Amino acid sequence: MIAYPFRLLQCCLVTDGGGALILTAADRARDFPQKPVYILGTGESAETPMVSQMEDFTTSRAFRVAGPTAMRAAGITHSDVDHLMIYDAFAHLPIYGLEDLGFVPRGEAGRFIWDRNTAPGGKLPLNTSGGGLSYTHTGMYGMFALQESVRQMRGTAPAQVQGAKISVCHGVGGMFAASGTIVMTNQGP
Repeated sequence: MIAYPFRLLQCCLVTDGGGALILTAADRARDFPQKPVYILGTGESAETPMVSQMEDFTTSRAFRVAGPTAMRAAGITHSDVDHLMIYDAFAHLPIYGLEDLGFVPRGEAGRFIWDRNTAPGGKLPLNTSGGGLSYTHTGMYGMFALQESVRQMRGTAPAQVQGAKISVCHGVGGMFAASGTIVMTNQGP
């Protein structure tokens, strides 16, 4: 037991590392040697400054605002999404993400994961890098989630989702108080 109800393997491993992304205009991106990835939409939200003040510990209002805002801005629906990254410093966050972003009805994320829908080759491959729970967590895991979405859209990920055209990357900040979502595509404007 680490902090009820989380046991050791339900908490991210702490490591060192770093990462970077280059953001530029779409027409300029074509000049770079690697295949560009395009941002279709973004959304962000904050619920409360402290996790103890959340209105409900089984769901995140910040998730429920940021995700749909990004998807509306991108002009996509859940069925358009080929790949999903959800910041997972702890085991409950993919469950929050699947439900609060609207990919599955409330209370059904556990079964959705158990049925291997989020595994490679599943209906909605999730955290294909291994996520914070199995890949790395430097205290700023969101950068690595974004990089995995980019790799998936470029077709260069080690656990590549074949034919993926849209990736949704969802991050958490401020002790679960805030969240941000970015929708990416490999289809040029």
